[in-house]
Amino acid sequence: MSTPTVSANLHAPGRKKSRRLSDKALAMALIAPPLLFLLAFTLYPIARVFWMSLHQISVTQPWLGTPFIGLDNYAEALKDSRFWQSTWFTLAFSLITVVFEIVFGLLLAMVANKTFRFRGFVRAAILFPWALPAVTNALTWRWMFNADYGLFNGMLLQFGWIDQKIQWLGSTGFAFTAICIVAIWKTSSFMAIILLGGLQSISSDIYEASHIDGASRVQAFFLITLPLLKNVFLVALVLRTMHSLQAFDLMYALTQGGPGNSTESLPMYIHTKAFVDMEWGYGSALGVLLFVLIFAISMIYLKFLYDPD
Repeated sequence: MSTPTVSANLHAPGRKKSRRLSDKALAMALIAPPLLFLLAFTLYPIARVFWMSLHQISVTQPWLGTPFIGLDNYAEALKDSRFWQSTWFTLAFSLITVVFEIVFGLLLAMVANKTFRFRGFVRAAILFPWALPAVTNALTWRWMFNADYGLFNGMLLQFGWIDQKIQWLGSTGFAFTAICIVAIWKTSSFMAIILLGGLQSISSDIYEASHIDGASRVQAFFLITLPLLKNVFLVALVLRTMHSLQAFDLMYALTQGGPGNSTESLPMYIHTKAFVDMEWGYGSALGVLLFVLIFAISMIYLKFLYDPD
């Protein structure tokens, strides 16, 4: 009578092992499609760009082939004054716009976090600039910045604040200012939405306790709101900085890099070398350098702002 029981016990480990194998097979089957997609559309293009950066590839001179030249493209980039000009412009644009977007985004988020009538409408209005395509924004603002019949010159002349028309997009300083204004106007709403989510995660009980302890609103802001939003700030900073360092459409639609390439971002210069001059090897090297720049800045953010708690 006990023989079947013993036999069943002997075969139980085998069934468990078979079940574990089937679970692993199912897991691999589920992981394989996204893994193949990642390899095909993310890792392979990155590896391909790096490979191209180590070769001389000119579409206009196909008879030269694709000779291996090592780090010559990178050495050429480091000696390229236009590369440095576009890099410094990109860094300055990113620094100025991200700082102001964080400030204005936090102000908008704090307003939208209040309880008042038509709060839903206000939140939708805050998101409106971000929802518009960047090219649409740029073309609209380009008309307003027009020196002859633009809105800004018309208002300034009407109020008597200027005596002659300002070439907003025709001079280096004003063109840079105009680009920053458009970027800040558009992306502050994006920052506001992210920070609003962080504000809503802070319990009102904390503020009530601080009020009972005698803390003012300013003290509560610096001692409660900002520390609790630290990780949210990190997410917003990383996302926005990565986006600003890759800015292309805004500059292209507003100034096309002018005057004198003074508002040409690094992605615009990469586009020019790779798809206008058809120097794919050199353009790939510039793209790798942009990737390294973005990665380095992201690591700096993580080192100084990341709080695992």
